[in-house]
Amino acid sequence: MRIKAGHVRAVTIALVVATAGARAPQAQELADPFKAFPAISAPTKKMPKLNSFNPTVPDAATQGPTAKDIQLEAHLTEKGKSVEQGLTWRVFSPIPGSDGKLPLVATSEGGSAAFQLIPGEYFVNVAFGRAGATRKIRVADAGLVEKQVLVLDAGGVMLNAVSGSDVRIPPGELSFSIFSADSKEDGERALVVADVKPNTVVRLNTGTYHVVSNYGSVNAVIRADIQVEAGKLTEATIQHRAAKLTLKLVSEPGGEAIADTAWSILTSSGDVVSESVGAFPTLVLAEGSYSAVARNNEKIFQRDFTVKAGVNTDVEVLLNDKGVQPASGASDAQD
Repeated sequence: MRIKAGHVRAVTIALVVATAGARAPQAQELADPFKAFPAISAPTKKMPKLNSFNPTVPDAATQGPTAKDIQLEAHLTEKGKSVEQGLTWRVFSPIPGSDGKLPLVATSEGGSAAFQLIPGEYFVNVAFGRAGATRKIRVADAGLVEKQVLVLDAGGVMLNAVSGSDVRIPPGELSFSIFSADSKEDGERALVVADVKPNTVVRLNTGTYHVVSNYGSVNAVIRADIQVEAGKLTEATIQHRAAKLTLKLVSEPGGEAIADTAWSILTSSGDVVSESVGAFPTLVLAEGSYSAVARNNEKIFQRDFTVKAGVNTDVEVLLNDKGVQPASGASDAQD
C-alpha cells in the first residue's frame, strides 16, 4: 500500500495510514484539501438562528423573548480551529416522546452554529461525515451561555489502488468497504461505510479501521488495516496482485473471437470462480494459475494459463478438432 500523509491547516483534515506491507510514507503538504477533494468542498455558510421549544413547557416555542443565543463550534482536535463547512448540527430534547425517541428540536448544516433556545436542557449532536460528537447542554434562565465547543476527534481517509507495481486501475472497477477493526462475537466486523469510490474523502472518528478493496467482481480482494488520526488526512494506495483478462475462442492465434461461447474459469484446484457467455468476455482475476474452459457448438476446449499481477492480456483458446470432447466432458479438451 502506498501512503501519502500531510498535516493540513485550519478546518481541513489530514491522515496517517499504518498497515502491513505498506510502502514508506511520503509527506505531502495540502494547500487546501477542501478544494482538492470534492467530497468535502461544500461552500462555507453560517447556520441560521433557529427557534426551539422548552422540552418541559410545550407552549414555550411562542415565547421568543425568553430564547437565548447559543453559539456552537466544532473542532477536529482539542487545539484545532473551528470547522466552517461540512457539519450537520442536530438539537434534541432529553425527554423521549410518545414513540420513545428524543424529539428533534432543530437542525441545520454548515459550519459554526447560532441557535436560539428556550432555557432548559438539550442534547447537541454534530456530524462530520461518519464522524460525530454529542454533548448535553443546559440553557440557564439568567445570565449568558458561554460558547459550546465540541471536539470531533476526527480525521479522514482517501483510498485508491493499483495493479501490480504501478498499473492504474480504472475507478469504475474499484470499490472499497470500511469496517471496524474489532470483530464481533460471531467473528464479523461492523460495516462502517460500503461502496466507497476511489479518491473520495471519508471522514471518520479517530481509530483503526479494516479496509476491503475489490478490483472487479471475481476474486481480486485485498484487505488492510488503516489508522485514522485526528486532524489528519491519509491517502492510501492499495496494491492489488491481479490483472484484467479478455477470453477468446479462436481458430488461429490472433484470429477473430467466435461468438456464442460459454466460459468457465477454474482455479488450479478445480474450483469454478467465474462463468460467462460471449465472444470475448473481460474479467479481473487474482494472481495465480487457472484453466479456461470454452463451450461452443456442443464441444469443449480448454487452456491452462497464469495470471501475473498488473499484466493485462488476452487469453486465447484455440479451436482444434484434436482432443475435442462433447459438452458432457472435458477431460481430453484441447490446451
